[in-house]
Amino acid sequence: MRHLLLFLLVTIILASCNNMKQSNENPFLSDYNTPFGVPPFDKIRTEHYIPAIEEGMRQHNLEIEAIVSNSEEPDFNNTILALDISGELLHQVYLTFDNLSIAESNDEIEEAARQIIPMMTDHSDNIILNEALFSRIKTVYEKRLDSGLNESQIRVVEKYYDDFKRNGADLSEEERVVLRELNQKLSTLALQFGENNRAETNTNFKQIIENKDELAGLTDEIIEAAAIAAKENGLEGKWLFTLQKPSWIPFLQYSENRELREKLYRGYFMRGNNDNDNNNKKIVLETVTLRSQKAKLLGYENHAEFVISDNMAKTPENVYNFLHKLWNPAVARANQEIAEMQAIINKEGGDFKLDLWDWWFYAEKLRKEKYDLDEKELKPYLKLENVRDGMYWVANRLYGITFTKLNDMPVYHPDVEVFEVKEADGSLIGIFYCDYFPRSGKSVGAWCTGYRNASYDQNGNRIYPIVSIVCNFTKPTSELPSLLTWDETETLFHEFGHALHGLFTDGKYRRTAGEVPRDFVELPSQVMENWAAEPEVLKHYARHYLTDEPMPDELIKKIVNSSYFNQGFNTTEYLAASILDLDWHVITEDTVIDDVLVFEKNSMDKIKLPKEILPRYRSTYFAHIFESIGYSAGYYVYYWAAQLDADAFNAFKESGDLFNQKLAADFRKYCLSECGEDEGMIQYVKFRGKEPVIEPLLVRMGLK
Repeated sequence: MRHLLLFLLVTIILASCNNMKQSNENPFLSDYNTPFGVPPFDKIRTEHYIPAIEEGMRQHNLEIEAIVSNSEEPDFNNTILALDISGELLHQVYLTFDNLSIAESNDEIEEAARQIIPMMTDHSDNIILNEALFSRIKTVYEKRLDSGLNESQIRVVEKYYDDFKRNGADLSEEERVVLRELNQKLSTLALQFGENNRAETNTNFKQIIENKDELAGLTDEIIEAAAIAAKENGLEGKWLFTLQKPSWIPFLQYSENRELREKLYRGYFMRGNNDNDNNNKKIVLETVTLRSQKAKLLGYENHAEFVISDNMAKTPENVYNFLHKLWNPAVARANQEIAEMQAIINKEGGDFKLDLWDWWFYAEKLRKEKYDLDEKELKPYLKLENVRDGMYWVANRLYGITFTKLNDMPVYHPDVEVFEVKEADGSLIGIFYCDYFPRSGKSVGAWCTGYRNASYDQNGNRIYPIVSIVCNFTKPTSELPSLLTWDETETLFHEFGHALHGLFTDGKYRRTAGEVPRDFVELPSQVMENWAAEPEVLKHYARHYLTDEPMPDELIKKIVNSSYFNQGFNTTEYLAASILDLDWHVITEDTVIDDVLVFEKNSMDKIKLPKEILPRYRSTYFAHIFESIGYSAGYYVYYWAAQLDADAFNAFKESGDLFNQKLAADFRKYCLSECGEDEGMIQYVKFRGKEPVIEPLLVRMGLK
């Protein structure tokens, strides 16, 4: 017996030592010894995630159990506040993992994700479907108006109650089992869709050019970038074009080789539709079927109704009506653009009709013909660093804030920059990461995220946010710095608007701080785009990368005059994708769909999409709605928010001062900092004094 006890004691000691060793070695399981408490990216390894997430879940479960087992009558502090501050470690680890899994992925990260995503789904279900926890929340909810709570506390109570109820907390035990199965399947499908999409974009298609004659029409900058890409892929002496936007769009704009333009564009729009190991067609069908089943289980007619009922729009019918208000004028403008480009083809003796892969090439010719503006004229004035500093200057003029670059900070890739953001009085606002360039393992597009959300600790001390924007911009070459296109310039301002939302967020409770409906969330980003093209702003940041001379007035005037350029195409392809998204998600549980492509064609035929235009995203690579649930039945939100942002910017224009600090202070307070304190429209009206009207948007788009 003594030997057995000794053995057990030694085992316990060794296990304790191993746990201590793991804690010491796993950077997530100890305090970050880093500036500003940023993640220690230089120490994080893939093998650290799962143990840290498991420990985070363990701690979170103990916190939930403490709430449930509390013998005191449920109240705001012992139930709602306790829930609000729970799960800190898990949240911290998962934020880092989730961000890097799309910004700096590899085979090991993807394998870890296949384990982590089901774990997280199950953990979330365990909490949301915890009957005892929901019972306590419901008790507080039912007494909320008679418990001496302030408005912010009442809103937090209502939000948590709605969260649990919307996600199945009051289902029967049998229904909960079904819901868990649906959630697990959906999370796995989303993961697979994303993996396939990245493979199709970054790995499975390469347009390799060996004959220099086939580069006709391309600028030296485009050619050199293709040569660098080829060299990085072991193809020295050749030229490589990929499905990353900074590669394929310039090729389609300038390449005189129509056959190669078609080949490259087909590579782009056939992603996920090549009947290979990365085929997404089956995933799309399974996803929409399971979402419709889940919606029915939760008491909704379809997935779109489930999603939109929590948004400003409220119903799918309202969204369809809004989109169709824009559709007819947008298509009319697109058809006009088609006719104008066909006229150029005919004038040049082209014996063909404009097709999908011709649009960028002839649109560029049309821009030069109508507005005497060539994208090549703009890029020398749009050096990345100058554009970045220009948006910082705008933020300083509006809000008085400053950005100071920090060196020797932990980063997950050498390209990443870090900035300290301060108020005018020198007090800290937060930390800002910028990741600009495409690379293998990085998802396409641009987005804003965070590694730590703004909040307060239990002593009332502010926890400063760590915000990040991730982009896929034109990379510098050996001869040139990163020179942005106009689209990339607007994108940088756009993502910066999201970043300001994250940096300015201020709220006592995590559930509501900075939280807005999905169709409000693009307001902070899109409103920032308006300043990018203002002559006063352009004169500040648009400077020639060689001479530092400001952009000439003549060129600025061309930008302003060409603001309606390609608006028919841009609006039509976006609206088409938004309608396709809705069509996928208004299907009911008993709808039978056999073929993704047939469904998509019928959807586009119904709205008479011109054959020369595709929806911005086809179903098999529509990551917004199939890789992430965030924009499913919600891709419409960009234009819904565009109505808000056009109306908001119009307030500055009407005031006669682009940098009206009273308006800026109100916008920051009601639409950025305190935006989660009430419903989206109420917060907007607090800023604007009235509900938005659609006219400023139509005027800005040249549709009125």
